[in-house]
Amino acid sequence: MRLDHLSYVASHDHLLDEVQRIGARLGSGFIDGGIHPRFGTRNFTLALQGGRYLEIVCPLDHPAADASPFGKVVTSRANDGGGWLTWVLSVEDIKTFENRLGRESVDGQRRRPSGADLKWKQIGVLGTLEDRQLPFFIEWLSEEHPSTETDAIAKISKLEIAGDPDRIREWIGEDFTSAFDGIEIDWIDPSENNDETGLVAVHFSTPSGSFRLD
Repeated sequence: MRLDHLSYVASHDHLLDEVQRIGARLGSGFIDGGIHPRFGTRNFTLALQGGRYLEIVCPLDHPAADASPFGKVVTSRANDGGGWLTWVLSVEDIKTFENRLGRESVDGQRRRPSGADLKWKQIGVLGTLEDRQLPFFIEWLSEEHPSTETDAIAKISKLEIAGDPDRIREWIGEDFTSAFDGIEIDWIDPSENNDETGLVAVHFSTPSGSFRLD
């Protein structure tokens, strides 16, 4: 289990503005990730050091955005003004989490503008929809990974998360601290975050200095 990627939401109208703004601060360009036809969303991705990546995702005017759990959680966040959605853990065998949560994982797929397909399975988005401090889980089926699409310039140095680590540990079913591999975690009481849980801010280290994205 390891931290795979971070998900940041923008509205469809502001997607390209956010891609340019955040990419400029991180010193690297985003790659057009393409459309998630099953979820009614699309994303741009930016490779980070450590085999991780950052995605900026937006909902589309598509029935799947209102029908799929991921489409719903992205649409909800976009309607709230956008910002951080959640952090995502990659796992080697998603069946373990299917057994724990009592449901099957969902197939994910997107075709990049290059024509290459990325495929994966994911589970736990319903938990994120109910409580944004809870990550969801992904098992990659493709050999390629978004973290290898370009040279990684920036890296994650710290996460600020409003929530309860014991609640997250209960959700994951095991201790998760090793998944962050040197990334500092700053736990914030939700009462100090307008009683909202979830990812509050991420600190990045770049060649030009540190950058805090909230």
